[in-house]
Amino acid sequence: MAEAFMQKALPQAEIYSAGTDPAPEIHPFTLKVMREAGFDLSGKKPKNVDQFLRQTFDYVVTVCDEAKESCPVFTGKVKQRLHFGFEDPAKAAGTDEEVLRKFREVRDLIRQRFETWAKNIG
Repeated sequence: MAEAFMQKALPQAEIYSAGTDPAPEIHPFTLKVMREAGFDLSGKKPKNVDQFLRQTFDYVVTVCDEAKESCPVFTGKVKQRLHFGFEDPAKAAGTDEEVLRKFREVRDLIRQRFETWAKNIG
């Protein structure tokens, strides 16, 4: 979700998204809520952060508290590390509608936080 919002907010930037323990596929509710927000993520695949550890980045941003704790050390040059904590909606419990509501809530929080941040750095 964050990758899509950042690409839109900073189209000139190279944006990468990866996880410490990526799922084989994007969660169906993520696809649904992002489609609702105007983003088609159907061609995307989750990536492991390990493939990016030696690259140079202006920013490395973690978005889940678990990722902050388990994020490996980047050996490439990183100008600034940031953490924007959000709940992992894939871990929400309840009915499908309750879980979908959590995905929408987290999507909206991510959009707001990253759009605000992009305005301040862009």
